[in-house]
Amino acid sequence: MKCPFCGEIDNKVIDSRLSKDGAVIRRRRECILCSRRFTTYEHIEEIPVMIVKKDGRREIFSREKVRSGLQKACQKRNISMNVIEEFLDELERDLRETGEKEISSNKIGEKVMAKLHEIDDVAYVRFASVYREFKDVNDFVSELKNLLSNHK
Repeated sequence: MKCPFCGEIDNKVIDSRLSKDGAVIRRRRECILCSRRFTTYEHIEEIPVMIVKKDGRREIFSREKVRSGLQKACQKRNISMNVIEEFLDELERDLRETGEKEISSNKIGEKVMAKLHEIDDVAYVRFASVYREFKDVNDFVSELKNLLSNHK
């Protein structure tokens, strides 16, 4: 690691600390030549997960897109942002742990719907209406009937 002050490559680590989530290591270093101290951060380089869309296009997984969809589905419902963020963490971890470089958007949509089904029926139906592309009120009624028959 090159010293940002004098450009010397020789330095020593004087302190290392793990971040709260364990994903980053903060290192305090001291330059051997000029004795000035600086901080570096070390993290794992993650390979992006590619999402295969319904039309065959591929794009990098976007946590923000999933969060946006969840927030719209959960709008004006009694669902905390902590629940949404915990689910996003879990979803992202699950996607990376599959080891697959490409994942179908259908798999993600189904995981989101399953989670919403657990936490809030209204949010579930809202998300399903967009995800399953409901064409008319009959699609809503059909989904609601399925939902009600599963609750019995």
